[in-house]
Amino acid sequence: MGRTDRRAVLQGMGSLAALGLGGSAGWARDRARQTGRKLGYAVVGLGYYATQQIMPQFRNCEFAKLTALVSGTPEKLARYGAEYDIPRTHRYDYQSYDRMSANPDIDIVYVVLPNAMHAEYTVRAAQAGKHVLCEKPMATSSAECRMMIAACREAGKKLMIGYRSRFEPYNRLAIDLARSGHVGPSRVITAQHGFPISPDQWRLDRDMAGGGSLMDIGIYSLNAARYLTGEEPTYISAVESTDRSDPRFREVEDRIDWEMLFPSGVLASCVSSYSSPHNAYRVTGTQGWIDLEPATQYSGQAMRVSKGGTIEPRSPVEPGKNQFVGQLDHLAECVVTEREPIVPGEEGLRDLVAIEAIYRSAREGRRVAVAAV
Repeated sequence: MGRTDRRAVLQGMGSLAALGLGGSAGWARDRARQTGRKLGYAVVGLGYYATQQIMPQFRNCEFAKLTALVSGTPEKLARYGAEYDIPRTHRYDYQSYDRMSANPDIDIVYVVLPNAMHAEYTVRAAQAGKHVLCEKPMATSSAECRMMIAACREAGKKLMIGYRSRFEPYNRLAIDLARSGHVGPSRVITAQHGFPISPDQWRLDRDMAGGGSLMDIGIYSLNAARYLTGEEPTYISAVESTDRSDPRFREVEDRIDWEMLFPSGVLASCVSSYSSPHNAYRVTGTQGWIDLEPATQYSGQAMRVSKGGTIEPRSPVEPGKNQFVGQLDHLAECVVTEREPIVPGEEGLRDLVAIEAIYRSAREGRRVAVAAV
């Protein structure tokens, strides 16, 4: 085997290991295929993200299919029910939501609602006997996260959080390269996420969102630093910068900048913004750096690697599944094979614990320790 071929094989194996799939991936997929049935999802909340990004991807799934819809808007239930051939008996509003317990065509509930509603509808889904995929942030507090984890555990159902970037091929490759020391041991990470937010939306309502940019786009910076290191931060220092005269930010923050110190000594500098565009991260090691920009968009990721004085673009050896398809199929595989998802409820809890530390640091103007989970 030539050097290039060997490197390609090892790189592909490393990406699977970073995903937590490793050599058992083929076995799990074979077992899932043997069932001869795709698991049914009920999508809860028919906003833009659900209808324009998630639902169209079910047609590309190997182990998952869309079987039910939940919305408080009858017009949406009728429109998307017709588009996806969902029978009227499988269309629910929020009052009839719990009746899903009697529907054997629903195996998994995907909660795609405003943040403040995640906990309630996750708990109710578990109590209805369904596995749950919940969008990020998992909830508006670590206490709610713990309640969700406990409810799913008590019901004997799986809980997975919608960290789609963990299934995106470029991010998988970045995890592999960073953790394997491709550019030497990591020393510094920068992660920046933001966009100029439009007024008059639920994300600017503190009661619905639980916070501002940090609870929306900033979580990508936080989560990237965590998955690139494979560690949990020990200390956080943060500062908020918000123009309260801007009517968009009467209730929530605009920008938060923070630093996280990890046990290995890696220092991550992160940005979360609702007033400027950012979508990038860079891992700098002792021998070079790994750069993604854009890093976590729905598509179009691009990577560069600097090593030995040379900067080169880098792509995954195999493109793999679309990140949305990978996410939907992964939970279905885990249900069939009785494995734990790579992004379980505990992963969402760790982000919320860190988010609470970021807010506390910014509020109190000092470095704070991050509680262990």
